[in-house]
Amino acid sequence: MTTAVGSVFSAILDPVNRHDPYPLYTSLRRTPVLPAPDGSYVVSTFSSVAALLHDPRVSSLTDAPDLLGLPPSFLKLDPPSHDRLRRLATRPFGPPHSPHRVADMEPWLASLAAELIGEFPPSTVDLVDQFAYPLPVRVICGLLGVPLQDEPRFRAWIDEALNRVEPERQALGDLAEYLGDLVDRRIDDPGEDMLSALATDNGPDGRMTRAELVSTAVLLLIAGHETTVNLIANSCLVLLRQPLWLERLMAEPGLIVPFVEEVLRYDPPVQMLRWRTALADIPIAGTTIPQGAPITLVLAAGNRDPEQFADPDRFDPGRRPAQHLAFGDGIHYCFGAPLARLEAQLAVSALAPVLMRARLLEDPPVYRTSAVLRGPRHLRVALD
Repeated sequence: MTTAVGSVFSAILDPVNRHDPYPLYTSLRRTPVLPAPDGSYVVSTFSSVAALLHDPRVSSLTDAPDLLGLPPSFLKLDPPSHDRLRRLATRPFGPPHSPHRVADMEPWLASLAAELIGEFPPSTVDLVDQFAYPLPVRVICGLLGVPLQDEPRFRAWIDEALNRVEPERQALGDLAEYLGDLVDRRIDDPGEDMLSALATDNGPDGRMTRAELVSTAVLLLIAGHETTVNLIANSCLVLLRQPLWLERLMAEPGLIVPFVEEVLRYDPPVQMLRWRTALADIPIAGTTIPQGAPITLVLAAGNRDPEQFADPDRFDPGRRPAQHLAFGDGIHYCFGAPLARLEAQLAVSALAPVLMRARLLEDPPVYRTSAVLRGPRHLRVALD
């Protein structure tokens, strides 16, 4: 059994299967908690993943090397350190301190989407390079205060770091050094952006240290656009493959909200959460995960669990409830989920008239190599 399990999970990690890992996830779910040959445990059913996302015996602490001596971001911390840093990061971003930050961005987001569509060439478009990527990059740069002209530099570092199962330390270190210089400038000369707010805020938890601020900036820059790129691209792919939903969206603009939620369930941009650790023996689903064992939570497998969703391999924005695991859950629930939802809803709505006359030039498209973040690297269409 362990050998078979290991071979299935190895196949999931293999980039050759990135175009369609879902049959492998079906095999994985046959046993909810599977011991892998390396001593880790792979969790793949909805109920088991959801339970562990809320279990305080599952730690997010990592023993990976620091980036230039920086502390880990709050994504890789447990309470109480996690709670303090997350509260500090939330203050300039969302409720209760900044309740209208995301909603007030809607006109700007709609304008950005229209601008990018207006720049499309007349015949052939790469919907990733010319729309799904530049839109969230411009948004996160504007939000954080990262100069957009530096995008080629940080894109190279982020691509190098993320297009593999284990993050590439040198690339992340270069990114941290770049953002550290930017943080220093914001400390000395703050502006209206989020980095400036984080650097100068005097809330009840005090201020982040410089090291905490740089670590948080690395997390927010990467997470603030990479997942949204995949969400927009995956949404476009669904519409191109199933034009019925494109026609429905054109006729029923309000369908965009459940449509995006169903994309998040059906083909989530974050496929799995790795680097969790059991702090104690954890009995679950007929298996005991031993203390100290690494844990991988396969969100995408849970999102296609037939015990939770009727006919889970069918795309259906009308299904109820629309609950899914795409943003995780518990204390580490995705920090930027409201912004990602809004970006995807506005982007797909703006793009729908273009997709009505678009034709996929390759199917399946070329995918990113990462098993954690799944989305097309390119999505080329002809505009007929």
